[in-house]
Amino acid sequence: MCGNQLLDLWALMGKQFRIGTRGSQLALWQARWVQSRIRSIEPDADIELITIKTIGDKILDVPLAKVGGTGLFVKEIEEAILDGRVDLAVHSMKDMPSELPEGLVIGAIPEREMPGDVLLSRGNRRLSELPQGARIGTSSLRRAAQLLAHRPDVRIVSLRGNLNTRIRKLDTEDLDAIVLAAAGVLRLGLQDRITEYLDFHIMVPAVGQGALCIESRKTDDMLRPILDTMEDPGTRTVVTAERAFLARLEGGCQVPIAGHGILEEGRLQVTGLVADLDGKTVIRESLGGPPEKAEEIGTSLADILLERGAREILDKLYGAEA
Repeated sequence: MCGNQLLDLWALMGKQFRIGTRGSQLALWQARWVQSRIRSIEPDADIELITIKTIGDKILDVPLAKVGGTGLFVKEIEEAILDGRVDLAVHSMKDMPSELPEGLVIGAIPEREMPGDVLLSRGNRRLSELPQGARIGTSSLRRAAQLLAHRPDVRIVSLRGNLNTRIRKLDTEDLDAIVLAAAGVLRLGLQDRITEYLDFHIMVPAVGQGALCIESRKTDDMLRPILDTMEDPGTRTVVTAERAFLARLEGGCQVPIAGHGILEEGRLQVTGLVADLDGKTVIRESLGGPPEKAEEIGTSLADILLERGAREILDKLYGAEA
């Protein structure tokens, strides 16, 4: 769509735009980034950020795996899109359930930030240099299982709160290290705190980690040309494969599941992982193919892991929840 048509659409909308977001510093950074991209198209637009507290923000004294349910950080914001309180929402893609509510779509996926995980430690010690029995903080079963697979001697400490809170706990509580998503640390300009970028062979990222999700109403055609300016086709392809992998496994934050895709030289390669909670059993496999078959590759990769023993792990974990 040409520039004049965009301006005509904005005129019809009254140049008013409401973006739903969580209230953490990182979430606001992400929402403001989208806000700035829209303003680059229409500098005079009235773009308001609406902060919404989700259940994941309200329950901070319980590990995420024990809270239960899906969409812990997005459900209330999605309700605001559906009832018209906001026009779109900006989420971290890794927080998105594999299935969206009826009437909503992933309107745009911008270019991905670094998808991996990073270690922040006292004394700037790498994972291999941490002392025997080191206390490592993380809120993620995925991270915990992979840490234990690599270092069975370490002690995992449940760590909740936003990114800044977790970094502060490294400084104030009896922790030797914490593990965080690289993307959040980099977006907030805290790269000086990073001790080590964890290799993908040690720590496969969460599905969608490092990518943003701009969610909107399926019928809101007015927004389509705006969203198209933020879409990165390569990131969409990779994330589609990762989310298909997660959907086939019916996974959530209650189980250690990881998935990471790369697109190189016209070929899509996806690595998937399912682990037991103690990291003693880790099932990992990779599958590649043409990018246009992203969803099929993700689903087939999940089937391979299920056949290799992931089904027994998942049945045991889901049975333990019941």
